[in-house]
Amino acid sequence: MDNFKQKFQEEATENLAELEEALLKLEQSPQDSDLIERVFRYMHSLKGGGAMFGFNQLSEFTHHLENVYDQVREGNMQVNQGLLDLTLDAVDHLKVLLHQGDEMSDETQTRHKNLDIQIRKYLQEKQQEPETPQNSNQRQDKTKTFYIYFEPEERLFDNGTNPLFLMDELANLGQAYVMPCLDRIPRLDQLDPQKCYTHWEVVLVTDETEDAIHDVFIFVEDQARIDIHRLSQGNLLENSVFAQFLEQNYRKDQLIGLDAIKYVAQHQESVQPEAHTSQSRDASSGKSGNQGTGGQQNQGKDTGNQKPASPKANGGGKKEDAISSIRVESEKIDHMMNLVSELVTTQARLSLHADQSEDNELEAIAENVQKLTRQLRDNAFDIALVPVETMITRFNRLVRDLSNSLGKKVRLKTEGTETELDKNIIETLTDPLLHILRNCIDHGIETPEERRRAGKPEEGTIMLKAYYSGASVHIQVHDDGKGLDAEKIKQKAVKQKLISPEASLSQKELFDLIFTPGFSTSTNVTDVSGRGVGMDVVKRNLAEIRGEVEIDSEPGTGTTLTVKLPLTLSIIDGLLVQISDNKYVIPLSAVHKIYAANHSDVVDKFNNLIVLDGERIPFFYLRKEFDMPEAESQTEEIVVVQYEGNRIGLVVDTVIGEYQAVLKSLGKMYKYQDMISGATILGDGTVALVMDTNKMIDRFTSDYQQQINVES
Repeated sequence: MDNFKQKFQEEATENLAELEEALLKLEQSPQDSDLIERVFRYMHSLKGGGAMFGFNQLSEFTHHLENVYDQVREGNMQVNQGLLDLTLDAVDHLKVLLHQGDEMSDETQTRHKNLDIQIRKYLQEKQQEPETPQNSNQRQDKTKTFYIYFEPEERLFDNGTNPLFLMDELANLGQAYVMPCLDRIPRLDQLDPQKCYTHWEVVLVTDETEDAIHDVFIFVEDQARIDIHRLSQGNLLENSVFAQFLEQNYRKDQLIGLDAIKYVAQHQESVQPEAHTSQSRDASSGKSGNQGTGGQQNQGKDTGNQKPASPKANGGGKKEDAISSIRVESEKIDHMMNLVSELVTTQARLSLHADQSEDNELEAIAENVQKLTRQLRDNAFDIALVPVETMITRFNRLVRDLSNSLGKKVRLKTEGTETELDKNIIETLTDPLLHILRNCIDHGIETPEERRRAGKPEEGTIMLKAYYSGASVHIQVHDDGKGLDAEKIKQKAVKQKLISPEASLSQKELFDLIFTPGFSTSTNVTDVSGRGVGMDVVKRNLAEIRGEVEIDSEPGTGTTLTVKLPLTLSIIDGLLVQISDNKYVIPLSAVHKIYAANHSDVVDKFNNLIVLDGERIPFFYLRKEFDMPEAESQTEEIVVVQYEGNRIGLVVDTVIGEYQAVLKSLGKMYKYQDMISGATILGDGTVALVMDTNKMIDRFTSDYQQQINVES
């Protein structure tokens, strides 16, 4: 049962995210009936699943909330700001209930009680409205009588479903006459208590729609045959002839059948028959169709002994649509990625052994394994990727709540949210992006009055844009606020003794001071910002996933933060190089070109500049930077890499070739160094360090600048 509860929690988490998204859209379009229906259905699913898997407080709480939106759906209540605020608070509380279950903390119990009172108040106010003949007639017009046939598979109990709870759920929709059929129960010595042998006929009188009835069976519709037919407008169970017919003909060992019930319903003078609709869903197809329960309609004959035709007889046994997607636990994907990583390492050993062997057949096999491994790696990557749009609901909620609390009007626009990233990157990326958005609203977007004075619309806009750039993903967050004041940043940095008053910094260097620990330009400390804690943490968290962040801003126009990220963290395509007796991997995504150079051209070169293809390229001689002796060889190689829009050369002894690097952590001893992002095991069992070229160039440039300052 614990496994089923865990699966419910996973599905309910997604359901709550979709509910929150629908509510935020409903705020923009409060009259949208489709959105109102979506909100109601999400709540109904949460209520039913919660009751089924032991989340009783969650189910009861959602039931009251669902009743409010049932009133909205029926047109008896309007969507307004107060209701949406209350509902979003309730969604936050449901997330807590989903985590804590019925064992609520004292704080949660208090919040639960307060929210429950507010929700009930909405219902009570509506119920206290005076009854009018028009309202009474409207309710009477909505009342309908349905016939429901429910035939579950024998293995229904395996997923924790109790069909009696489903009957109770139907009864909660209105007035139900439930007729269980027990003819399939075997002799006691043949009975298996883990199987369900019972099927049901139900006559239901309700104001709800047919979709609401289907929602009762939402968790079992692929494990049962479910037929729902409208018999009549109005309440047939109040018709004495019809009610007497049910009582006289119901037998536990046989079905009455749709045809007989329909015939009696349509031949009572006090009942106004109407054209019925018929939908059936069965376990073998999961599709809706127009099959009736019990075969073709009998022309006036008593068909009380007729049983519903089997799914095969109705054509329901044919599988029309293949399964297009499946749900997989994230732990299984992580395990698969680990296995693929180990396979890549083993394949490297095989390739090395084949190169050293004179066996041509072994070399052919190794090449084929290498090709298959690369395809498997790429396929595994695709499975582990998650679209950026999975974070958007949280971002919309933050923008809504924070802008309201600050008295600002802010709208979040998105573009390219179908762009995909490694799920581990997504998990780490959410909090930094939330903090960036928080700063945009608090520091960037002006108040409506300030925007009017500046000739801007009262509503500010934040654009979040994601797109691929080579082997990386870029996420840009742009606000149309007041922008950054470079002079103010400099004055604050001087005051905090981060730079000297005489320092001459470019605009980019001044903006980068924002990422210094403890730095803040805010003069007021609030719950949102001003404590100097945040942007340095953003940069540090992004560095943990090999990400970078850049700032660009124009006063009066706005600010843009660009986050650059790798597609995945586990395996990268790299360039294997050698320096002295050590091997290193340079990420292939950073490599621009490779040049051969004479030793004399790169040693003790003035300003470390060399002309390559007619262009002056600055370079770093890695033997010198790594405190290694000069090379004895007369020729070396320069790997030109991209760095902040420029090209920088890295001089190595030799380039061995491309290599698939499985990244391994260096451990706690080296967690504070940032020039090396990890290590990888080569085919011969030796270890190669993976360079972070941007951090490496940053370090070398800083050391070079300090050396110049000392000498001057």
